[in-house]
Amino acid sequence: RSIKQIIQEQNRGVTLSEKKEDIENMGNSNSSTVNHRFTSACRAFTQKKLEDLKSLFVSLASQSQSNDSYVSYPLFQAYFGLSGSLGERMFDMVTQHRKDGKLTYEDLVIAKATYEKGTDDEIAEFIYQTLDVNANGVLTRSDLELVLVVVFKSVFSTTESSTSDYKEMVDALLNAASFSKSTGDDRGMSFEDFRSWCSHVPTVRKFLGSLLTPPSPEYAWHIGGALPHHELEEWKLLYHSSLHGQSFNTFLGHTSNTGMSASVLVIKDREGCVYGGYASQPWERHSDFYGDMKSFLFQLNPEASIFRPTGANTNIQWCATNFTSENIPNGIGFGGKINHFGLFISSSFDQGQTFSCTTFGSPSLSKTSRIQPEVIECWGIVQASNELDTQHNAIKGTVLERFKEDRNMLKLVGMASNSNE
Repeated sequence: RSIKQIIQEQNRGVTLSEKKEDIENMGNSNSSTVNHRFTSACRAFTQKKLEDLKSLFVSLASQSQSNDSYVSYPLFQAYFGLSGSLGERMFDMVTQHRKDGKLTYEDLVIAKATYEKGTDDEIAEFIYQTLDVNANGVLTRSDLELVLVVVFKSVFSTTESSTSDYKEMVDALLNAASFSKSTGDDRGMSFEDFRSWCSHVPTVRKFLGSLLTPPSPEYAWHIGGALPHHELEEWKLLYHSSLHGQSFNTFLGHTSNTGMSASVLVIKDREGCVYGGYASQPWERHSDFYGDMKSFLFQLNPEASIFRPTGANTNIQWCATNFTSENIPNGIGFGGKINHFGLFISSSFDQGQTFSCTTFGSPSLSKTSRIQPEVIECWGIVQASNELDTQHNAIKGTVLERFKEDRNMLKLVGMASNSNE
């Protein structure tokens, strides 16, 4: 953490002691204390970020049958992808241990400020407390096994995966940890043990540090190796059908004029298949195919594969809206030909198609050629600044090669893509 960042935070009126107080007071439901923490937490964010958090809260609360006043646990669980004891513990932490099943806007801002804007030690303390899923003050190996399995399932799994599928990976991580705290018949992990563990195994901190963030593109580790390295600075969620509504016009509204030309489209259909495409050009109205050879299609479930352009044709990217001709179907897609796309979602956003196509040498990406999307996401690729471009250009290889601990973890589950694939 740089001196510049600390000074900027202090200029916003957020002192380190206030942040420490926020963590220590998690669980105190006294209204004056909550208001103090909320006021302090608000200073950690820009007005735009607070507006984004408010929009998120309103969207989730509107689906919680709460008269838009709070977010229920089932909606919290579904949005953040946390289930079982870990999800319950996180919800309990975020709602100040009130046990009322109601997550308020104030709760969300306070938790986000603590979890995202605190110092490294403050964030680590919050994670450490969250991992104590039994809330007994003891962080045992069994606690951590449960948490790591939940995390790995959410990052790597299909619905058919079981706990045993991750035993080798979980054991490897936990064997690198120390449990110096005496807890009777078992031994527990102290906070110092936890900090040391995160220091020696950076991937642990990376995974556990993403529990309370919006649904993250875990598939980034798989397809990231195929992206130009100057386009890997940051992934930003532009559109999510469950959050913004299943609407083509809304999709275009959220993906245009963002300053990001490249994006990743991800679809999960009713068959449980997950696939999509990397679009190197913006989603803009055209009456014909457009785009360039940087784009590609990919599958993530039930198999993980990447399909780059073959050069057979230039039918790369498709985005048509408000056309009345049957020869120009309204919707978005990649490859193939009209009415026989490699991947296509109609403007109704409730149906589409995926056929084998020569453009990418790809098969049908789903179990059936006619698809019904269940979830549609679009992630914008935030490109690095010129200064960071220079730094990136000095580093050879793909993102998976640069972050070797991630690459090794992916190898354990067979998901690391070949950089020459």
